[in-house]
Parts: sequence; C-alpha cells; structure tokens
Amino acid sequence: MSFRRLWAIARKEALHIWRDPRSLGLAIGIPMLMITLFGYALTLDVDRVPLVVWDQSRTPASRDFLARFTQSRYFQFQGTVDQYAALEHAVDTREAWLALVIPPDFAGELARGGRPAVQAVVDGSDSNTASIVLGYVQGITLAANQEIALEQVRRLTGGAPRPLLDLRPRVWFNPDLESKNYIIPGIIAVVMGLIAALLTSLTVAREWERGTMEQLISTPVKPAELILGKLLPYFAIGMIDVLIALVMALFLFDVPLRGSVTLLLLVSAWFIIGTLAQGILISTLARQQLLASQLAMVSTFLPAFLLSGFTFAIANMPVPVQVITHIVPARYFVALVKGIFLRGVGLGAMWPDALFLVIFAVIVGGIAIARFRKQL
Repeated sequence: MSFRRLWAIARKEALHIWRDPRSLGLAIGIPMLMITLFGYALTLDVDRVPLVVWDQSRTPASRDFLARFTQSRYFQFQGTVDQYAALEHAVDTREAWLALVIPPDFAGELARGGRPAVQAVVDGSDSNTASIVLGYVQGITLAANQEIALEQVRRLTGGAPRPLLDLRPRVWFNPDLESKNYIIPGIIAVVMGLIAALLTSLTVAREWERGTMEQLISTPVKPAELILGKLLPYFAIGMIDVLIALVMALFLFDVPLRGSVTLLLLVSAWFIIGTLAQGILISTLARQQLLASQLAMVSTFLPAFLLSGFTFAIANMPVPVQVITHIVPARYFVALVKGIFLRGVGLGAMWPDALFLVIFAVIVGGIAIARFRKQL
C-alpha cells in the first residue's frame, strides 16, 4: 500500500467535500438538528396527566382524597363533572386521560370501616401511558389506604403500629428517573450511525454516476487505497459530529458524564469506522446514489432505532428478534455510551461490546475492499 496514493485520494475527497458547502453543512447540521428534536420531543416521562372528577360525595373526606391527585405534579386538574355522560365525553375527546368517580356514601363507608369503591377511568388508547397512569393512581391510593388504616388503628388502640419493614429505595445512575438522561446517549448512537453510513454510501456511487470512476480505474491506485482514502475525510467529519453531540448532551440537555471522555471518543471512533465501512460497502454494491442512500437508511437507522435497545428493551423482544440484535453494531455502541455516560464504568466492564465494534469494523472494511473491483 502506498501512503502517497492513499493521501492523494483522501485529499481529493476532502476537496470535494470542501467545495460542496451544502453537503458539509448537512453533515454537521443534520446531527445537531436530530439530537435537538429527539432530545426535546422524545420523552418517556408521563406527567401533568389531564384529570376530571365526578365527586358524588362532596365531603371533606372525598376532598382530602382528591387533593392527593390535584396537588401532585403528575396530574393536571381539568375540573369536575356532574354526570357520567360528561365524564365519558371528556375521556372520548382526550380532554382527560384519567377520570375519577367518588361514590355518594364515600365518607360514610370510611367511617364505618368499610371499603368504598372509587372508579378510575383511564384512556387506554396509548397502552404505555395508560399503564404508567395506573401506576400513579395505585401508588396514591395505596398511600391513602395506609394513612386511613393507621388513623383507624390509632383511634381504636390509642397508638400507631410500628412498621415491620423499613424500605429505603435508592436509585443508582439516574436518581431523578429523567428519561433524557438515557435517551440522549442512545440517540447519539443512532444519529452517528445514520450519518456515517449515509455520507460514505454516496462516495463510490457518485464516482460511477459522474463517470469519474473510469479515470480512477486507469490509475495505479489499489482498491484498499481507494476505500481507505475515501473513508478518512468522513471519519474526521464523524468525529467532529461526535464532539458536537457530546457538547450538546452536556451543556444543552445537562446529561451527566460520569465516565472517561477519552474512552467515549475511542469507542465512538471504532463505531464510526465500522459504519463508514458499511456505507462504503453499500456504495460498492449500488452504483446509483438514490439506491445507496435508501439502503444506508434501511440498514442503519431502522435497526439502530428499533433493535439496539435504545427505544425498546431487548429482553422484552421475541427470541428470534433478540438473536438478530446481536449483529446490530448500534446495540453494542448504545450499551457503551450509556455505560460511560450514566454508570461511569470503564473498558474492563464493557470490553466485549468494544471488541465487537472492532471486529465489525475490520470485517466490513475488509469485505468492502474485497468487493471493489477495478473494472467496468
């Protein structure tokens, strides 16, 4: 391999990128735009749930119970209704996601030591949101039951029973359970994979479409020199995108970085090399830029978004799909980025994931070089 020829190809590709400011702007701007949009729009936090109430009791006891909901940050009180039809209309029109129905004899049942039935109507059209809302309702109701039971025991015995269990929960790595703290690191992996493969998937295809590939074929440049030379400028752009994404995560979204920046850049470099090689391979297979860009989108963004564990837990997927996720490089990069960002772990705890990225980059790069032929 001649480093002189390799550098000539890299310089030629860099000049082409520099003379096309729109493409360069897109290569830098699209990751920033996607991270911003996903960071603000994609959230799994469920709060300020619209709530309506039909309080048929209208007693201090019912008002005390309802105050647990209206004073919680998880619910946004929309008002009261005076009939069931109005409650149904509020849920049907999405004015309320939760409706509570308090029975007329709520206070009397509590005074007699009974169990008044409180109905909670939840909009289940979004099953994930509905399950979270039900969890909120059950948690508030459980706390109310405990306080009512303690008060009844206190009235009968003159003292409160001592709890048998003392639960002291402690949440590691994400104490406030903010979804942005694990969405932002995951979206960095998804965006970087898409941009890297999309950029390089057009390089060889562009040469074929413009007719300049014949000139390259007639030169002494070897396939490895051509592939690596075209990869180097885009590798530099990819690392710039990683640095921009890192700065946005730290200063725009306040995501904590507990691990090593050097390790993060190192694993990012290998991931970018692998996805760039994947894009080059696509470019050698498809000689049209439109087809190459579509293949890059399908083979990087969709698997990274759906099968990497970024959006959905891999353990909850069907077993055949779990097997397929083992060949998705974004799966390992998402695990590495989240581990470095949130848990602050080092390479000793995550070396199998990092090793897969290295192996993937070497194999895909080797296939791309072997697949390219200097012939028409």
